Amino acid sequence: MRLRRELVPGDRAAIAAVVRRTGFFNAEEIAVALELVEDRLANGEHSHYRFLVAEEGDVAVGYACWGPIPGTVASADLYWIAVDPAWQGRGVGRSLLAEAEAWMRSQGRRRVYIETATRAQYAPTRAFYLACGYQLAAELPDYYASGDGKAIFLKVLD
Repeated sequence: MRLRRELVPGDRAAIAAVVRRTGFFNAEEIAVALELVEDRLANGEHSHYRFLVAEEGDVAVGYACWGPIPGTVASADLYWIAVDPAWQGRGVGRSLLAEAEAWMRSQGRRRVYIETATRAQYAPTRAFYLACGYQLAAELPDYYASGDGKAIFLKVLD
């Protein structure tokens, strides 16, 4: 597996497939994920969004998207991390996260924020972030829907 820091036009379809196969995201969320891909493809280095693509051969098996938080000196948001279900449990997510953090650090970013849902389906996602050294910084009840809040995780990079 290799990690690549730039998108190519074929990544739009590959990322759409990965996001759909996870079974976690609704149509609106998938549209948002693809909007970020399209922004990066259209604007290149001028885009706010940075992407990492995990590939096995020529097949995308996961990706991460992050960006500096406007108006902050050293904070970043990890917007998306998704791994094809066939590749989950093989370290792809950890590799993507570690590389994204290294990239953020190289850009002077020291605080990483991640937002995710609190519904039961996302328990493994929240456990993943905790296992990767993130702490739960805040929780907003009923944020996305009744019974589905927002959990905000934070990691301070060395």
